[in-house]
Amino acid sequence: MANERPILLVEDNPDDEALTLRAFGKNRIANPVVVARDGVEAIDYLFASGSHAGRDVSVMPAVILLDLKLPRIDGLEVLRRIRADERTALLPVVVLTTSRELQDIREAYRLGANSYIRKPVDFERFIQAVGQLGVYWLSLNEAADASSASY
Repeated sequence: MANERPILLVEDNPDDEALTLRAFGKNRIANPVVVARDGVEAIDYLFASGSHAGRDVSVMPAVILLDLKLPRIDGLEVLRRIRADERTALLPVVVLTTSRELQDIREAYRLGANSYIRKPVDFERFIQAVGQLGVYWLSLNEAADASSASY
C-alpha cells in the first residue's frame, strides 16, 4: 500500500524541511518520511550503503522529493545515479526546489525527473502544492512494480 512506503525528502535547508513536514501533516499524508540532508545521504539511503548499510532495499520510497542545490553531491547528480541503476530507475522523482534556472529545469527533465516544482514562497501555497503532490504521487499514480526487479 502506498502509505506504507516512505517518502524520501532530500533537503538540506532545515527551514524547508520543517515546512515540508508540516505541510505533510496538514495534508494528512501518513507515509513515513526519510530525510536525507545532502546528496551522499540520499544515495546511501537508496542503495543501502554508508550510514544506511543494512537497510531493507526491498522497501523503496513511494516518491522522492529532490532539492537541486545540495552539499556534497548536487540534486542533478543524485537524479543521474537514480536513473542509472535498475533498482531505482523507475522510482518517481519530483524535483522540489527554489531554482528558477532554465538550465536546471531542462537538465532535470533530460535526466528523467517526473516533475519539476518550484517551492512557493507563501506557506499556504506550499501546503496546497504538497497536498497536490501527495494526492497524485501517493494515491492516484500507478507505480511500477519494483518488487519484481532483481536486486
